[in-house]
Amino acid sequence: MKIKSRSELDYLERILGEVTARPRDAASDEAFRTAKLAEVWQRAARTTAYAGLGPFSTDAFSRLPATAKEDLKARPLDYLRVPVGEGLKYYQTTGTTGVPTPTPRTARDVIANTVSVAEAWRPMLADRGHRALILLPSDIVPVADLMVGVCEFLDVPHVKAYPYTTGISDWDRIADLWEVFRPTVVFVAPGVLLQFSQIMKRRAVLERMRGSVELLMLLGEVSTPELRAMVGHWWEARAYDASYGSTESGTLAACCAWDRLHLLRRANHFEIADEGGIAPAEAGRAGRLVVTPLNNDARPLLRLDMGDEVTLAGGCPCGADSPVVTVHGRGSDGTGIKGSRVRTRDLEGIVYANHDVMGYLIEVDERGAWARLLLERDPGTDREAEPAKRDLIQRRTDEHLGFRWDEVRFVNRLPVTTKSGGSQKSWKRSNFRVVDEVVPA
Repeated sequence: MKIKSRSELDYLERILGEVTARPRDAASDEAFRTAKLAEVWQRAARTTAYAGLGPFSTDAFSRLPATAKEDLKARPLDYLRVPVGEGLKYYQTTGTTGVPTPTPRTARDVIANTVSVAEAWRPMLADRGHRALILLPSDIVPVADLMVGVCEFLDVPHVKAYPYTTGISDWDRIADLWEVFRPTVVFVAPGVLLQFSQIMKRRAVLERMRGSVELLMLLGEVSTPELRAMVGHWWEARAYDASYGSTESGTLAACCAWDRLHLLRRANHFEIADEGGIAPAEAGRAGRLVVTPLNNDARPLLRLDMGDEVTLAGGCPCGADSPVVTVHGRGSDGTGIKGSRVRTRDLEGIVYANHDVMGYLIEVDERGAWARLLLERDPGTDREAEPAKRDLIQRRTDEHLGFRWDEVRFVNRLPVTTKSGGSQKSWKRSNFRVVDEVVPA
């Protein structure tokens, strides 16, 4: 994160003051939020999508209908205040749920998002002698650039490497780099970590490599508690669901040391939408998350309905007063398997529960009447125990998802696309394969 002018430095100091401030009382917090909403309202009024907003007031804001994410994706340029060519950085969403969305960001966008995330992670990363390895894509999607900015802001030595840049940063080079740099923190997509762990296990060097690692910060894809427990067990490190957000909105929540995601309330205004309308985001509420990012500059958004079903809770042991958010995903995210609607979190809670699966692939026929689960075995696993594991997975699938697999099979290797991670990974595209109709024997 480069600061090129006095105005950018002033802005950084302003954002830093905002995200670290402890409101004196509810009235001062409300005054801060109202002032920030007025600013983003004024920026939004200069876009095509929000033309004709009229003067800002809290009543006008509360009457404004939610912005559908589908509309943002359908006409993304209409929501831009800054033309594509005038941003400091240009990104696109991965396109896992549709056409990639063009997303330029100004220096102010970069500064505000970096500072809010860095301050959330400061207790975990700063002043602890950490060294960070960033195994994330840096091109097109912003997540690796954000991690670099966070490390720079917190003075954490870091190196960025992405193993799918053929001929530049393959697994061999990363393994060699590891021996010298000895990272204590790894920012990594879950799929990338699965593949990297498998390769290092096959080379019988994982035990030596994990000696320096303390934190695994999982980003860029959905990660489940079972997956985090599994990779944490392999690496003898604590694995975290590091953050939640989107390329369009910026980061909305960041984890604490208790592996709980806290809403970044000083950088965003949150609400909850349900059948009764839109209400303030308070602990104990559940529904779809609606967000107004308070610092978005290139693309100011008002009441963006993220489409994600969430539950909010309070009382985290870390002591933070910001609500804990559990993201359940979109209600439409499930994929039909044998008459049941299955989401990645539900399935991976079953697949990764025993710490000995390196990945999975679901094969279905075109009618959705037949389904097979292929599991990539851990290189050191006891194959004689596999029949019992298959039976356990069948029982858990029946109990929790409402169907039974026609076959559960362990294999030595699955296609790399099932684990490539980050910008290359979409659950529906890479963990599912449609095969010709299967005729029972």
